[in-house]
Amino acid sequence: MSTESIMKDADEPQPVESQTPESSTDATDAPDPIAALTAERDQLAAEKAELQDRFLRSQAEFQNSRKRAEKERVEFAEYASTEAVRALLPILDDFERATKAESSDKEFSKGMQMIYQRFYDSLKKLGLEPIVSTGRPFDPHVHHAVEMVETDEAADHTVLDEYQRGYNFKGRLLRPAMVKVAVEPGSKQTGK
Repeated sequence: MSTESIMKDADEPQPVESQTPESSTDATDAPDPIAALTAERDQLAAEKAELQDRFLRSQAEFQNSRKRAEKERVEFAEYASTEAVRALLPILDDFERATKAESSDKEFSKGMQMIYQRFYDSLKKLGLEPIVSTGRPFDPHVHHAVEMVETDEAADHTVLDEYQRGYNFKGRLLRPAMVKVAVEPGSKQTGK
């Protein structure tokens, strides 16, 4: 190469690469720091809201569980003596029959009556409630019909007599009453 050609190349303007287009392509390729921080903030806010919701749900579930356990504990304490009282009912029935029996010894009858009354009062304090049946309409939820008698003397499905007294314990049926029920004459044959 000659000096002339070198000079000629030096006289010609050489294309200069522009810095503007390169810097603009770098700006679009690199993420905007404000947009990145905003996206991260939004993501953290959503996670925080989700965690708060989960915490509140867990707290409510715990409160409900605690209330349920307390309710079950109270019910258990309240009705724990149900089986014990149920086991004592035959003894109460025997005392009731003994007080109704004729005896020549008045002191013995008086003593049996006193024992029966104290026993009955003690069970009543625990929550035993007798079911009044005689003269009332028959209710299959609290009465057990042992005998059905055709009669015109009482209304249809009225309890005439009580063979065994029924009891509620703290508002719940403990034992249904065994009763004799009146029915209209001829209703047994017609199948009413």
